[in-house]
Amino acid sequence: MYLKEKIDDLQLKMVGSSDPKLQCDVLHDVPALFFSAGGYTGNVFHAFNNGILPIYITSQHLNGSVIFVVLQYSEWWYTRYHEILSKLSNYPPIIFSKDELRTHCFHEAILGLRFHGTLAIDSTQMDDNKTIGDFHQLLDNAYRHRVIRYMHTTTNGKPKLVIISRNASRAIENEAELVQLSEKIGFHVEVIILESMELGAIYYALNSCNVIVGVHGAGLTHILFMRTGSILVQIVPLGLDQLAKTCFGEPAKKMGIKYEEYKILPKESSLYKKYKAYDPILRDPDSVISKGWKVTKAIYLQGQNVSLDLHRIRVPLVKAFQHVVS
Repeated sequence: MYLKEKIDDLQLKMVGSSDPKLQCDVLHDVPALFFSAGGYTGNVFHAFNNGILPIYITSQHLNGSVIFVVLQYSEWWYTRYHEILSKLSNYPPIIFSKDELRTHCFHEAILGLRFHGTLAIDSTQMDDNKTIGDFHQLLDNAYRHRVIRYMHTTTNGKPKLVIISRNASRAIENEAELVQLSEKIGFHVEVIILESMELGAIYYALNSCNVIVGVHGAGLTHILFMRTGSILVQIVPLGLDQLAKTCFGEPAKKMGIKYEEYKILPKESSLYKKYKAYDPILRDPDSVISKGWKVTKAIYLQGQNVSLDLHRIRVPLVKAFQHVVS
């Protein structure tokens, strides 16, 4: 409901072949794909889940011979993702709302985008049986030429573990101790702050790593950049079990990424300091979640950080290390 309210409607009208409105200012010889860049595309999860992946699913079989006609176009969106979009279309996009003074004519048009599920590509629904692996290849083609500048770090032969750091809600309060623990286990550790990085840098950091550790959040969408066989350790705060599973746990497995889930205990949440031990917020998150999205978002998404029990988190980290070196 909330997302639909953010998307502009596109009205279709039937006109006769002799209608003067059919006088073309611009005649195109390739199909058009109409879609909206509105909604929640400022959030990287929705940008890929509701935007980039559906655009790929809907248009990749055209091999670049398609023009994107974009409703609710924003310059930052195209700038952020133009390396990917330029691999799907050989033409500059048409900004629908800013180009209404001219009449564009197409012999064929596709209205809207196909969706296969959360961060998913279903090969059985693709015209040419493409898979998420083919999407990974497109990402590699889009960013490989830019990652050379980042190829200056060395891991000294150690497996590389990347910690996705968060500065706002769901931050790891004892992140420095987590780094030390990971290094003692045998990892080369890199801590990244996604907000300060361009996509090429993020792509290199994650495509070159063996393990990602991160608290549930939109930033984990970048598991799309990981190699098959890599490992995701998702830290799941209180109240976010189902979201963690749906958004990243199940998709990771379908991508061929080994998935480890670390569910925090109440005492590892900053909510433990705010509420009594018997409060439903700590004892029965499901009853709180049942009150609706606004409550869930305020308490569990925006209202807590985590302080990890280093003895507990060591278990999945050691398991990941042993898997990498075996």
